[in-house]
Amino acid sequence: MNTELLISFVIATATLAITPGPDNIFVLIQSMTYGKKQGMAIVCGLISGCLIHTSLVAFGLSSFIKSNTELLFGLKLLGAGYLLFLAFQVFKSTEIINTTNPTTESKSVLALFKQGFVMNVINPKVSIFFMAFFPAFLFSETKSLILQFYTLGFLFMFTSFLIFSILVFFSSSVGSVLKSNSRFGTVLKWLQITVFLGITIFILISN
Repeated sequence: MNTELLISFVIATATLAITPGPDNIFVLIQSMTYGKKQGMAIVCGLISGCLIHTSLVAFGLSSFIKSNTELLFGLKLLGAGYLLFLAFQVFKSTEIINTTNPTTESKSVLALFKQGFVMNVINPKVSIFFMAFFPAFLFSETKSLILQFYTLGFLFMFTSFLIFSILVFFSSSVGSVLKSNSRFGTVLKWLQITVFLGITIFILISN
């Protein structure tokens, strides 16, 4: 088992989780406006939804790879191309992080959990991202592919949960920083681009 590969996966996941996106900005808004309990409800819903995408990728890609191992290289090329596309999308996006949402309404914890879960499950980009991201980090030549995909999925979920929970806990401070320091958004934007490019290079050079 390649432990260093798993560590690299966790670092990449943590970096992606902390950079601004629709999910963590929504979590931040709810936490800042209505409290930490509401923020954590969204987090739990979002993370639970990742289990559905992990299952789709685990069983779908495992069958795909088993049918022809040479096709894995083609899959990695597609994954690298998709990550380059994501990097370009981030590059074109605004550097201003909007943490205000006057239309956001207070909801019950259960309703927010369901909303976070549905938000994640109905987003096909999550499965596509997992398909691009996970194959480069398969860490064993002897363990089951399904087991490896689920291991990566749970590592992704656990790492993202920790990062999002920290975001909720320090929501007031994080919101103040984002509002008062416009350059912070620029730093996070280029950090995300760097991570996407780094993972793309890793995918292309890995065996």
